[in-house]
Parts: sequence; structure tokens; C-alpha cells
Amino acid sequence: MMSGRFLRLLLILTTALLLPAGLRAADAVPRLARHVTDLTGTLTAAQVDQLDAQLVALEKAKGAQLVVLMVGTTAGQDIDSYSLAVAEANKVGRKGTDDGVLLLIVKNDRNVRIEVGYGLEGAIPDAASARIIREYLAPKFRTGDYFGGISDAVGALTQLINGEALPPPVQGASSEEHATGPGLQNSLMIGVFVALFLRSMLGRTSAWVRTPLGAVLTGGLLWLLVSMGAGILGALIGGVLMLLPGGAGRSIGGGGWGGFGGGGFGG
Repeated sequence: MMSGRFLRLLLILTTALLLPAGLRAADAVPRLARHVTDLTGTLTAAQVDQLDAQLVALEKAKGAQLVVLMVGTTAGQDIDSYSLAVAEANKVGRKGTDDGVLLLIVKNDRNVRIEVGYGLEGAIPDAASARIIREYLAPKFRTGDYFGGISDAVGALTQLINGEALPPPVQGASSEEHATGPGLQNSLMIGVFVALFLRSMLGRTSAWVRTPLGAVLTGGLLWLLVSMGAGILGALIGGVLMLLPGGAGRSIGGGGWGGFGGGGFGG
């Protein structure tokens, strides 16, 4: 049987090894601060503002959240997993209703995907997504009219969303409540929990080692929580806790994302 000291050391080393990978993953997923994010500089500021205003109005009227993200490339990652990671990391749509839609344009890869939350699968089935890409996005993208294609697609998606019966929006709710991750209070509480947990694991380790190591690990894990959401942190902690004998695990559910449509727009 492994000694308690060995288990503590194994836990600390595992956390230290997994943390950099998690931080790199967080950096790879764009944070969406508004409804329209263009990381390629293709759209003008006025065009972004115009589209954003339309999507803010849709959210206020209907409650559903439709967001647009344009990136240059997914750096070799398949568009399906990339779009799902963006949607989940930014918590697009309302919790419990799952009424979010992500329109992802990968300009340099000449690829498009519409990621649809479970709550809107009936309104925006795969066939509708494919038609929007084929009839609205692809033709204008091929001529370089990205704003026109996105605007037409947003209009078509808005019509479909407006035709779906959804819970009314909460008065005074803002888009930040949908997508920016856990609040400061929750993050601080989890940070305290992580610090206490690491303190118990480090045991009688010298303060000269315990203090900087605990500070780095706690700060890093908390930053990871804020950047990627509780799911990543839960998976990280849950995984290393499985190293301890006699522990019980829990499945942490994310999801909320189902039917999708995707396609390219190359000539």
C-alpha cells in the first residue's frame, strides 16, 4: 500500500504537470466579450456594432443568445470540437434552457459551422443549418462579402429562433450573465477550498517550499477556473483525487449542445 506521504507527493506532481496543459487549452479558446467577435479584422467596427446590436436585441426580446465568432484558423483542430469548446467555455445560451447558437467562421480554412444548443434543435435542425450555410453564407463568402453573408445568416437564424416557444427573458439580465463563467464570489470560495486542500496535502513540508508552491498551484488553478469554467477544474481535481484509495467519484455534466450543421465555402 502506498504511504500517505507518497500519495501527497504524487498528487502535487500530477497537478503541477496537468496545470500547464490546461492553461494552454484555456488560451486556445477565445473569450467572447460581446455577441460578435472578429479576430481576423475582416469586419469594420461599424459592421461589428451593427450585427452586435441586432443580436443584443434578439436576446432581450427572446432570451436566446446567438453569437458570431470569426477566426483565421483552428490550428489543426477539427471545427466540430473547436466550436463545441468555444460554446461550452463561454456558456452560450441560458443554463437549463440551452438556447444558445454559435455561428463560427474559420476564414483561412474556408469552413463554417453552426453550433446549436439542445433547446433550439427543433427550431434549427441540421437541415436548416446546412441550408443557411449553403444559401446565405457560402455564396457571399466566395465573393469576399463576409458582412453580407453573416448578416443574411443572422437574419435567417433570428427568424427561426423567433418562431420557437422559449421561456421569457429575465428582466434586467445581461449577456455577461450567460457567458463569462463563474462569479468572483464563487471563484474565491473555490480558491479557498483549493488552498486548504493543498495545505492538507503538503502536510509538514517546509514553509519555504509549501508557501510558494501552494501560492502558484492555487493561483494557477483559480485562473484556470475563471478562464475555462468549472468543468475543466472539476475534471482536473476529480482525476487526481482518483489516485487516492477508497474515494468516490462524481460525473460532472456539461453539454447542452446537440444538433449541428457545418460546411466549407471553398470554390
